[in-house]
Amino acid sequence: MLASTCLSVSFFPLTATTVTHGFFFFVSGVPGKGSRRPPRHMPGWATMATATEPASSVIASISDPHATAHLMCKIKITRVVAALIRLLYYYLVAAAALGRSYTGTLCGDLLAGAMAHSWRLLVQGLTSLMFLCAHADEYVRPPPSPLVLLSHDKPPSHPQQVHISVVGANSMRISWVTDDRSAPSVVEYGRSPGKYVASAAGDHTTYHYFFYKSGAIHHVTIGPLEPGTTYYYRCGKAGDEFTLRTPPATLPIEFVVIGDLGQTGWTASTLSHIGGGDYDMLLLPGDLSYADTQQPLWDSFGRLVQPLASARPWMVTEGNHEIETLPIVEFAPFVSYNARWRMPSEESGLPSNLYYSFDVAGGAAHVVMLGSYAPFGEESEQHRWLRRDLERVDRRRTPWLLVLLHARWYNTNQAHQGEGESMRVAMERMLYEARVDVVFAGHVHAYERFGPMYITIGDGGNREGLALRYENVLSDQVIDEYGRKAFMEDHKSAHLSEFREASFGHGRLRIVNETSAVWTWHRNDDEYATVRDEVWLQSLATAKTSIAGTTGRHIDEL
Repeated sequence: MLASTCLSVSFFPLTATTVTHGFFFFVSGVPGKGSRRPPRHMPGWATMATATEPASSVIASISDPHATAHLMCKIKITRVVAALIRLLYYYLVAAAALGRSYTGTLCGDLLAGAMAHSWRLLVQGLTSLMFLCAHADEYVRPPPSPLVLLSHDKPPSHPQQVHISVVGANSMRISWVTDDRSAPSVVEYGRSPGKYVASAAGDHTTYHYFFYKSGAIHHVTIGPLEPGTTYYYRCGKAGDEFTLRTPPATLPIEFVVIGDLGQTGWTASTLSHIGGGDYDMLLLPGDLSYADTQQPLWDSFGRLVQPLASARPWMVTEGNHEIETLPIVEFAPFVSYNARWRMPSEESGLPSNLYYSFDVAGGAAHVVMLGSYAPFGEESEQHRWLRRDLERVDRRRTPWLLVLLHARWYNTNQAHQGEGESMRVAMERMLYEARVDVVFAGHVHAYERFGPMYITIGDGGNREGLALRYENVLSDQVIDEYGRKAFMEDHKSAHLSEFREASFGHGRLRIVNETSAVWTWHRNDDEYATVRDEVWLQSLATAKTSIAGTTGRHIDEL
C-alpha cells in the first residue's frame, strides 16, 4: 500500500458511518430483546454490534454461566487471531507511512496490504456475529480505533494545522504551521470572501525533539473584531482562505466541551458530531494529540482538527499526555504543547501557558483553565493567581463562573483513583467560596456527572479506549472480560454520582441567560450524537443556597 494512499482521507474516513475497526449491523424489527431505542430523531429500531468489543454489556445479558464461559472462550480465541492480523496490518501501514516497500514491488505492496486489510475485516466480522448471536440488549460500547493519520500534500509555504483562540475582549490569535520556515507570519482578514481590508503581523517559533524539528509555528493576533461576526482570513499570504466567527457580545452562548481527544476513528466521529451543530467556542480540559513524544503525531492532530479549530476558538489546558518528558533525557516538559497551543496566559498576567482565564459574552461568563500538572500548592504561583483571579470576579456583572482542569477531583471509576485529590484539597475551597457554577475535567476516559457541578468528560475518542470500570453502580452491571463484576460498592462518593457511562461523546453547555443554563452530553451513537444526559443549571450567583456552614472544616463531599 502506497504511503499516499495509506495517509489519505479516503483511507481513514472521518465519519463514523464507515468502519475502521468494526462492523455495524442494522436490523429492522420491533421493540424487544436485541433492540434498543434509536436517537430521538432516528426512526425505526436498530441492533448494533462492534468487533472486538470488551464483552461487557453483552456478557451481562447472558444468565447461563456455562454459556458465558463458552462465549468468553470463543471471544478470547478470536481476539488472539485478530491481534496477530492487526499487528501485521499496522506494520504494513507504518511501513507505508514511512515510504518503505515491504515486498520490493508496487504490486506486491498493494496485494499484501489488501490481503491484510481483508483478513482484518473478516475476523472483525466473525467477532461481530458472535455478539449478534448473544442477543445483547444493551448499548455495545465501542473498542479503541486505529489512528487517523492525515498528511500535508500542499506546498511548504501553505498553512496547515490552523487553529484560533480568543485574546482579550475583542481579539483572536491565529496559529498555524508551515514547512517553509521562512514563510511570513502575517494574517490578512476581512468580512467578505477574498476581500482583506486589514492585516496583522506576529511571530513564529520552532522546536527540536530528538531528531525531529518542527516547521515554523506562527502566532498572529488580529483585531479589534466585532462580536458575533464572520471573518474571512488567509495565513502567510498563501494557500486557502479560512472563515471564523467571533463569540457573541451577550448571552446566550454555547460551549462544546470535549476531553482526552486523540486522533482515532472515534475522534473523527466525535468531531463530525460536533460539526453537525452550531456553537460558539470549544473547551478542552487536556490530552489533545496523544503524541506522547512521537512528534509527527502533533502535526497529524493539527490537520485533523483544523476544519473545526480554524472556525471557532479552541481554548485548551494541558493534560498528562502533553508533558512528554523522558527518563534520563532532560527534555523540558510541555515543549510541544507550549509551542503549538499558545493560550492567553500573558493577558492573565502569567508567565506560564499552563493556566489562565478569560471572559466571554461581554463578561457574562468567566472561564478559568487550571493546570493539573503545574504546581498548585498554597505557596505556588498558580494558587496565588487563582485566588486573585476569583476575587476580581464581580458576580453581579458575571453570573456564570466555569472552571476546567484535567485530573478530575471526583470519580467512581477505578481508573486514576485519587490522582486529583491533592489538587482538590489545595484549591476546592476557593472554588466554593467563589461559588463556581460547574467544574469540567477529563483524564478518565468516560462520562460522569456529580450533581450539576462536577462533570468528567474524558471520552473524546483517544487511542487508549474507554474506562469501563466503575465503583458502586448497582444497576446495569457490567462484567469485564474475565467474567468479574466490574462495579464495586465501597466508594465514598458513589452516592453523589448521578449519571455515568463509559462511551465516547461530547458535551454542550448552553448558557441561556443570567440565571439558567442547560448541559447535555451526546453519546457517539452510530452516525448520530444521541443525547444521553441533560440537566438544567441555576447560576450560583443568584441561588439562595449557602456554604457558610462549611467554613473551617475539610470538604470531603460535594
